[in-house]
Amino acid sequence: MPYNKPEEMMRMAEHPEGLGPDELRVVGKREPKVDAVKLVLGKPAFTDDVEMRGLLHAKILTSPHAHARIKRIDTAKAKALPGVHAVLTHEDIPPVRYTTAGQSYPEPSPADTRSLDSKVRFVGDRVAAVAAESADIARRALDLIEVEYEVLPAILNMEDALKPGAPVIHDEPDVRGAKDPKRNLAARIDARCGDLQRGFAAADLVLEREYRVPQVQQTPLETHVCITWWDEDDRLVVRTSTQVPFHVRRIIAPVIGLPPKRIRVIKPRIGGGFGGKQEVLIEDICAHLTIATGRPVKLEYTREEEFISARSRHPQILRLKAGARRDGTLTALDLYVLADTGAYGAHALTVQVNTASKSLAVYRCPNMRFQCDVVYTNKPVPGAFRGYGAPQGFFATESMMDELAQHLGLSPAEMRRRNIVQVGDVFPLAAQLGEGREGVENTILSCGLPQCLELATKAIGWHEKRADGAPHRAAIPGKPHLRRGVGLACVTHGTAIPGLDMGGTYIKMNDDGSFNLLFGGTDLGTGADTVLAQIAAEVLGCRLSDIIVYAADTDMTPFDKGAYASSTTFISGGSVKKASEDVARQIKEVAGRIMEENPAVLSLHDGSVWSPSGESITLAQVALHSLHLEDQHQIMATASHMSYKSPPPFACQAVEAEVDIQTGEVRVLKMVMAVDCGRVINPTTAEGQIEGGMTQALGYGLCEEMLYDDEGRMVNARFGDYKILQADEMPELVTIFVPTDEPTGPFGAKAVAEIPMDGVHPALANAVADATGVRIRQIPLTPERVWRALREAGIK
Repeated sequence: MPYNKPEEMMRMAEHPEGLGPDELRVVGKREPKVDAVKLVLGKPAFTDDVEMRGLLHAKILTSPHAHARIKRIDTAKAKALPGVHAVLTHEDIPPVRYTTAGQSYPEPSPADTRSLDSKVRFVGDRVAAVAAESADIARRALDLIEVEYEVLPAILNMEDALKPGAPVIHDEPDVRGAKDPKRNLAARIDARCGDLQRGFAAADLVLEREYRVPQVQQTPLETHVCITWWDEDDRLVVRTSTQVPFHVRRIIAPVIGLPPKRIRVIKPRIGGGFGGKQEVLIEDICAHLTIATGRPVKLEYTREEEFISARSRHPQILRLKAGARRDGTLTALDLYVLADTGAYGAHALTVQVNTASKSLAVYRCPNMRFQCDVVYTNKPVPGAFRGYGAPQGFFATESMMDELAQHLGLSPAEMRRRNIVQVGDVFPLAAQLGEGREGVENTILSCGLPQCLELATKAIGWHEKRADGAPHRAAIPGKPHLRRGVGLACVTHGTAIPGLDMGGTYIKMNDDGSFNLLFGGTDLGTGADTVLAQIAAEVLGCRLSDIIVYAADTDMTPFDKGAYASSTTFISGGSVKKASEDVARQIKEVAGRIMEENPAVLSLHDGSVWSPSGESITLAQVALHSLHLEDQHQIMATASHMSYKSPPPFACQAVEAEVDIQTGEVRVLKMVMAVDCGRVINPTTAEGQIEGGMTQALGYGLCEEMLYDDEGRMVNARFGDYKILQADEMPELVTIFVPTDEPTGPFGAKAVAEIPMDGVHPALANAVADATGVRIRQIPLTPERVWRALREAGIK
């Protein structure tokens, strides 16, 4: 039947604020975070913000030895302690091998871990788990567990791991996926292109250097915490601070002996992850204890446990050989990396792949080789950490670019300008490296790196301070012991894992014209929920407040691989845009019938559907019509998004530093980041990502390092001893967005989450070299390390 156009359903209006129908109204705007109010008001939002009847508290007994077998373990006294409900050891649970790395199936990390094992491989490795009425009772029960160890020789230095006769850390026969456990080799990588020999022969200058980077911890404000319980349908609920809820469900299922359909994983708000929560780390123990007791169980790491028993960044030794012509053109790059994966191989292969796939991809070079050995040691386990291997590689390559420039008599900025990649370039090692499977070759479709280099150098005052490439080395009037210098680094990163990452979205329209937006993507506090809601609001023509977000619940939301690989805006945002466009199409069809207009000419904005003549009806009127009046149906849509493209963001990071040549103290005065991340969906959240990432990267370069004694015990597993920068120690931070339009990203967006980690520390090392004339090839640049380097160079 024909649709009428009652006057009360129509209105005439001009386009507000002078905006045309195709201009963006929500995307690109500084919208407030959708969870801002509840967090500021302290409303229950995090994993621990629930009260449960009958809740038990879990504690884990850890190994005091770096390498040992458990000869005997007696839990009788612990079980007899009043208030103790369960004590579990390796004798009580099935010996299932798995990986704790939260990665897509099939996981590329070796299956070399058990929930509880008869062998311990680092100080802090699990021995037993207790559930009791209180945390205090659980701690007392741990003291009552009697353990007899056979202490074994340990490997505490990665350079000893491959030596003949070295102790074998994984001698068990059921390890799967490690390259050669008998040689302590977790993974090996070999990728090459061109002809290295010819490339070095064509060079006028060849340099070989060794660089070292430390093991550092993510130090999230919220440590790992998990609560498990049986629901009314006898299904296990896992409420956990995780970046990867769907991977958690899949990975723990065989470990705890339940099918995935009997497991629900809920991700509340997260108090920081930075990659450390891309790990299935404590959910298995919590679940084992709930299964054993029938009671809800909470397990929360202390800060010391977070340092020792959680995850960290892989330490590496990088040996880089580089060749260049007199004009600065690179002819060959040969990078060898020795990486320490600690006692277990979580992310061992893929982090180190990223070391090359990012750091060797900034400059055009026809002849390249990357080789890497990832070795087991008896130290706490590294894993995913924001940047995921790229920061390690960039310390070597960006230090080397300055060293080449110095020998060639070029400005470091000009050296980079002559070699940086451009639109249309292809990284030749991409297909070989992949990320746990065959890679995908990607052509660069958008690149603002030349502009990033120009704007960052201008903002740091490069041309005034390093005219003609000369070192800065400015003395401070009245303070002859101080020297100032500037340094820079050019970096790139990835945007999701091509051909692998996938995210899903579901949207439905409500009676009042609002929308429920459900997706599996994980907000770590980064503002991802806000950015995805902005994408939906832009397509649907409504206010951000009309988008009701529900995310990351394996029962209620579509699948998403989780928050890692700088993929949320690109992958999850891609699925949100697709689903929103489907819903928008349905809205226009209904509105077209009401308005007697062709749906193809209608547009959505300002909470209404508009015709070219200026007539409009509200989204609420469309919703009511579709749900209640005629041809009743729910306006809704689902969508998935996966891409074979991984558009790289680009950036130039610059640092001005002041060095006290008497004490070796380095003080950073200013940090600049000019970044091409495509179209910025929300400038405020993007700036937060950049400033937070630069802060972490500065700690990596300046003061952070996990330190151990001769027995493998971490000696600085607490704040203060482990130095992270405080607010009053931060320099001036400058963020510059260099907009480009990435054709494969939602509204032209690329990643911004991890690239801020990549270039601060090499830029800092370059600034110190500029200030002092001394090149230091190991971070962090602590006062002692800098002081020793200055004295060795004869500077007093």
